[in-house]
Formats: sequence, structure tokens, C-alpha cells
Amino acid sequence: MQIIKTVAEARTWRAAKPRVALVPTMGNLHAGHLSLVAAARKIADHVVVSIFVNPLQFGPNEDLANYPRTFEADVAALEHAGVDAVFAPGVEEMYPAGGASATTVHVAGITEMLCGTSRPGHFDGVATVVTKLFNILTPDSALFGEKDYQQLAVVRRMAADLALPVVVEGGPTVREADGLAYSSRNAYLTPDERRRAVALSAAIDDVCARLAAGQQDFRSLEARGWAQLSDAGFDPDYFDIRDTDLAPATRQTTAFRVLAAGRLGRTRLIDNKGISRD
Repeated sequence: MQIIKTVAEARTWRAAKPRVALVPTMGNLHAGHLSLVAAARKIADHVVVSIFVNPLQFGPNEDLANYPRTFEADVAALEHAGVDAVFAPGVEEMYPAGGASATTVHVAGITEMLCGTSRPGHFDGVATVVTKLFNILTPDSALFGEKDYQQLAVVRRMAADLALPVVVEGGPTVREADGLAYSSRNAYLTPDERRRAVALSAAIDDVCARLAAGQQDFRSLEARGWAQLSDAGFDPDYFDIRDTDLAPATRQTTAFRVLAAGRLGRTRLIDNKGISRD
């Protein structure tokens, strides 16, 4: 497995390869990331994983400095998983003009709701770094986890609007035995918070079951989910019922996405699940 640190090296590596799949990450890898790697190996001749903690997607009061960095363990896991190359540039390599890049990518509308409301600028940082990764590595496919459903939607819209020649694939959320979605930020949870964190997926499951049973009072169901998070000790950010394109659900909606986010102690957790009904 090759470790690549510069844009020039990345382009040289890519030039000699046929079909390539990219799995973009910020490191601190877990089973969710590795499931994307496994999916990538099935659809491409070569797999490259990027490890880059992107400063543009962190707000001024967020956890950039403390974000867990486990590079050696990540590299060992990726080599064991059969990855061909790891692209691990420094901040100066990705943003040679400085972190406050003069050129950023903004995807209007879809970034101004849900996580975008409480994290202004976050998705501009995501869209900018992913555009750069696509331009540097020119993958045929790129894989993102559905746990970050809004992020996946943003990247898909960006790739379509900019006519980028990459197929953006979503991978199903991978969960721990009690239902908590794997996340790099789960490491921040205290033992007590970890026990209570399962309320996030449980509240979403409860609302999904009610939607599947035909309930259509969406505002009441959202309030129910919000209350369940509050009762478990969360400071809820949102609990929304949307369609698969992230528009608010209506009585004509048959395929739903239930999305929620909130803080448990100092840790912000997100989750979502899809449900369809005839």
C-alpha cells in the first residue's frame, strides 16, 4: 500500500491506474469506513482512501484541535483491508494559500437546513474539499456513508451541478450491537453518555415504525422524537421527517428519511433512517 502526501504524487499514482474508487475520510477509522472500503473494492480495480482533517468544515467553536487522529492505526487497518493507496496531505498541501481559501464551493438550498442551520459554513467546507479530492484523484466512483445523509446529498448535488465525472455512491450505516451508529465522535462519550446515546437511534426507530403504520401527523411525530431525545439527556438540534430529497414530508410522500441530531454532553451526534410505505 502506498502512502501519498502530495498532489503531484497523487496525480502520478492515478495516471497509471484503470478504474479507481475513492473513500474520503478524516481518519480515526471505524467499521463504517471499512464497510465503504469493502464496497469500493467490489466496484473498482484500485481503491484510494483519503485521510485529511479538513479545517474548512469546522466552525470556530468546534473540535478541530481535539478531533481524534489515529494515523498509524488507520494505515494498518487500511492495509489489512486491501487498500491500494492512502492520500494523506497536510493542510498546507491542500490549501497552499491558507485555510481561508479564496475559492470555495457553495451548494445552495440543501446546505441551509438541518445540520447547516447550526453549523453555518460546514457544508461549504465539505463541498470544497471533496471537489479538490475529486480533481486531484479523478476517481471513477466515490463512496460516502449514509449516516451523514445530508452530506451525501450535498456531494451528489455538487457533482451533478458541476458535471464532475464521478459516480457518488452511498453506503448503509453500520451500527454497534445496541443500534448506535458508528462515528469517530463516539470516542468523546463518557460511559454514562454512551449508555444514553442509543436513545438517538431508538427515537428514530420509533418514529419510523409509526410512519410505516400510516401515521401522518408529521409535526406531532417530530415532537415525539424530540421529547425522547430530551428525556435521555440530549440537547436536541433537530428531529425532522423529510422525503429522500430532504424536502419536508407531505401526505403524498411514500419514501421518508427521519433525521435527528443533538448534543450529549460535549458530543454532537447525528443519525437517520429511511422508511417506505405503499
